[in-house]
Amino acid sequence: MSNTYKSAGVDKEEGYKTVDKIKKAVGETHNSNVLNHLGSFGAFYEIGGYKNPVLVSGTDGVGTKLKVALDTKQYDSIGIDCFAMCANDILCHGAKPLFFLDYLACGKLDSEIAAEIVLGMVKACKDNNCALIGGETAEMPGMYQPGDYDVAGFCVGIVEKDQIIDGSGIKAGNKIIALPSSGFHSNGFSLVRKVFPDFHEEFEGKPLYETLLVPTRLYYKDIHKVLEEVKVCGIAHITGGGLYENVPRIIPEGLCASIDAAKIKIPGVMVELEKRGGVPREEMFGTFNMGVGMVIVTDADHAEKVLHLLDDAYEIGEITEGSEKIDLKF
Repeated sequence: MSNTYKSAGVDKEEGYKTVDKIKKAVGETHNSNVLNHLGSFGAFYEIGGYKNPVLVSGTDGVGTKLKVALDTKQYDSIGIDCFAMCANDILCHGAKPLFFLDYLACGKLDSEIAAEIVLGMVKACKDNNCALIGGETAEMPGMYQPGDYDVAGFCVGIVEKDQIIDGSGIKAGNKIIALPSSGFHSNGFSLVRKVFPDFHEEFEGKPLYETLLVPTRLYYKDIHKVLEEVKVCGIAHITGGGLYENVPRIIPEGLCASIDAAKIKIPGVMVELEKRGGVPREEMFGTFNMGVGMVIVTDADHAEKVLHLLDDAYEIGEITEGSEKIDLKF
């Protein structure tokens, strides 16, 4: 019997089926700036309408949240997570997402599962006026077990050079405003899975996995609604490491983000995890977003305007002078 690629574990036909299942939907994310179509060796995107454009890029994955999705056979939200983790990062600099590319790796490709994951990305791209212009699906038997998948993405956005937000304009007296998360987003799931080993247990009247798999919130519309009307000094995406690690990334030397933890609206599932797992409060805030998906820093005079524009936003602190870049008061 002769050896073939299929006998080694790679089914090219399943890859072709995946492309067929996503091609039309992916094409619907394209606009006149996309100059070619799925199947080329590279993707072309034409830039116009900017005076001094700067490209802002970000890349990320979904982490072990994938394990929850794979074990419960719920694949539709993972693509949204992948896009959101990348796109929310570039939003911190005031960029508008232009295009997105994905990378999907697995042990044995199932075109139905792969298509469902990518169609989640398509949905997220459409919601953010972003084009899904390319990607790669890698079937690697021996590297991954059958049924295992890994997902990553890469997003490129654009901003005028004189409108870049980098935190350098932050000063004492600025207000810190929280935009709620939709849950754990895509961080801390190694600890989540340790404390909640049974994804099918009932929580708040439904299977726990439904709460765990709520996709990462997309902040594009909210952030740009604010940027159109308010001068923003800094934006932080609260991902792995929580407020402790992400807020200091935008705070200039000599200043401190003084945050009142008592004001933060912590989701019930995180309260349950803290109690059931015996997780110290500081560990919780150093691992999870604790209900805060994004932080906006703006002048005190503009804070009320931000709160008016975003119904669910709320103030959690202010910028003070200090040698530590964050002071989280419990």
